[in-house]
Amino acid sequence: MQPGDLGRAARHLLWLALAAMLAACASVPDAQERQARQVQAGQSADTGWSSYRKGQDIVAHADTQRARDFHSRHQAIEEAISGAPLVRGNDVRLLADGAETYRAMLESIDRARHYVHMETYIFEDDEEGRRFADALIAAHRRGAAVAVMIDAVGTLGTPDTLFDRMREAGVQVAVFNPVNPAQARAGWSPNQRNHRKLLVVDGKVGYLGGINVSSVYSSGSRSAGGGREAQPWRDTHIRIAGPAVAEIERVILAGWESQKGPPLAGREFFPKVAPQGDLTVRILANQPDRSDGYTVYLTLMSAFESAQQSIHITMAYFVPDPAFVEALQNAARRGVDVVLVLPGFSDSSLVFHAGRSHYENLLEAGVKIYERRDALLHAKTAVVDGVWSTVGSSNMDWRSFALNYEINAVILGPEFGAAMEALFKRDVAESQQVTLDTWHGRGPGDRFMEFFSRLFERWL
Repeated sequence: MQPGDLGRAARHLLWLALAAMLAACASVPDAQERQARQVQAGQSADTGWSSYRKGQDIVAHADTQRARDFHSRHQAIEEAISGAPLVRGNDVRLLADGAETYRAMLESIDRARHYVHMETYIFEDDEEGRRFADALIAAHRRGAAVAVMIDAVGTLGTPDTLFDRMREAGVQVAVFNPVNPAQARAGWSPNQRNHRKLLVVDGKVGYLGGINVSSVYSSGSRSAGGGREAQPWRDTHIRIAGPAVAEIERVILAGWESQKGPPLAGREFFPKVAPQGDLTVRILANQPDRSDGYTVYLTLMSAFESAQQSIHITMAYFVPDPAFVEALQNAARRGVDVVLVLPGFSDSSLVFHAGRSHYENLLEAGVKIYERRDALLHAKTAVVDGVWSTVGSSNMDWRSFALNYEINAVILGPEFGAAMEALFKRDVAESQQVTLDTWHGRGPGDRFMEFFSRLFERWL
């Protein structure tokens, strides 16, 4: 079973168990639970349209009159969005597969002198998981303070012995939203999950993106597969060096505090860091339990509304709400090159077909769609006008925007944008285009699955 299968299967089992506890004998969510989810979905849709209108307003009133190029224009748009600060002076390295990402992360952990703080949704007890556990334990033995937060559902299939070994060696391990309410150290909210993948070492280097700790990534994104189960995973991560690392550390510390993790060993978590490059970075961490939890959504909307040349998206789980579809359609109609690289298969059939149910409207508006069928696509990235980029853990679906704790980085700069565009072109070259004619020719089985999955897209 792949990590995505495990997480989604566990989520469904969790809801069935919760409903059974509430209704004593129910095998599906009871009427009260269904009504609560419907209300939540309605609130999400309303917030989506509100963010759409707010994004339009930000673009309309941002000081873009002096913008001489795409970079200056998107800089002005980002400055008009309140919230997380724009941090200048960073170096950002694009990591395009698991093997490369693990090498960089483990190298940073091996060099840790003061502390290592990590969050991950999935932490498998396999070859890669044990490599990370060994590296974290070794860092602690060298004198670094090491703390790791894992998600209870994401690690539901991971034996406790892996984390017990880390704890016994002195690594602090906290569990986000335990499945068992008796084990919860904070308020129990089983449907809210920590989907972030973060690492900060000594306050000087940070990592984020879509890559969990699992051997499914070990072979990278170019390996030959013998069927869908054997296909490699295609994902994206980034390494940040510079002042923006402090913003990632703040997210980790806030998460640790929210779950009432054990007291962290005293270290200087925010050392003074000199500029490492010329990139401007904004760290966006949504929090579903707060009124401003849609910060990632609003930022995406603003970037798409301000696009003048191109919107290039590579997305693992694409189940957009009506406002999101409208933003992409409007961009295509005004001449922006809107191109989506989406999965040709998925570890979640319902999500896959729910996303495909939106294809016709997008294609009719001029959006180009490609499907990657040689690898399981798990990346969550976008690049706009070649200068505005985002990499993170947030999918373009209701769960990421409304329920999960996610984190994305916005990176402003043409050089990094060029690297993102080069990676996007590679994905397009290895994908198959879905045209309106071929889409109209799909079979009745696909049409039924799209219709059926669309009914449940707010429950996925």
